[in-house]
Amino acid sequence: MNFDINGLAYHVDIWGSAHKQTEPAAMGNIPLVLLHGFTGNAGSWRKLMPHFERHSDVLAIDIVGHGKTGAPADISRYTITSAARDIDWILEKAGIEKANILGYSMGGRLALTFALTYPNKVGKLILESASPGLEEEDQRAARRIQDDKLAVRIQENGIPSFINFWENIPLFDTQKRLAENIQAEIRKQRLANSQIGLINSLKGMGTGSQPSWWKRLNEINMPVLLLTGSLDEKFCQIADRMHGKMKNASRITISDCGHAIHVEKPKMFGTIVNEFLSNDKGQTSSHL
Repeated sequence: MNFDINGLAYHVDIWGSAHKQTEPAAMGNIPLVLLHGFTGNAGSWRKLMPHFERHSDVLAIDIVGHGKTGAPADISRYTITSAARDIDWILEKAGIEKANILGYSMGGRLALTFALTYPNKVGKLILESASPGLEEEDQRAARRIQDDKLAVRIQENGIPSFINFWENIPLFDTQKRLAENIQAEIRKQRLANSQIGLINSLKGMGTGSQPSWWKRLNEINMPVLLLTGSLDEKFCQIADRMHGKMKNASRITISDCGHAIHVEKPKMFGTIVNEFLSNDKGQTSSHL
């Protein structure tokens, strides 16, 4: 399904009972919104749909500049606050007053931004391998320089060359253990993106371009689940710090797993998310 949001066509995959309708407004349970990572798209979540759609309707959004959503030249459409506002409009057009939000990596930063900006519209928040941004301006400036270099690489060498580089960065080392057909599917999703979409996403929604949310984490009152893979040491440390600053957060680390838990251990990921969404228990911290 496509939604026209201020002149930008957003593609949204809808699953569960709602995907048989023209509008997801008749959802019984609170729907689940899925936000993918950089170079991904809504299809990144497809293998998890059997886990999720049994319990709620699901909206998987192609974030601006990715997948089948438009990739405008106007870089202001890519800022994380602008993207959060677009998600709010999507939910409004879909007739959804409140949703549970699950975001991975870049999508996790966007999910956190949405939760801080529209707290009354979020039931529960799930952050997979995500961060609140960089605390200091010098850190953000250095990251912007790094992201600008990546953007130049895309501009000069094209998408296939960039994806060859991107899928071999240390962050994704553990994905090389995946079956060849799964690796090929991930690569196909990445290659389907446009140059302008990825370039502007790096410049507009990169970690160095967004505000730091570290000092606002204590404002979040809804239940939060922080998920990381044990082999993703950087994001484990980030999630541990976030856990200490949030009022109502649960923290789970998945053993022998890297950055993309939903790809590397989808069954376990689906079970953990469903349990979190379905129970009303207090905060937990565990290593599975």
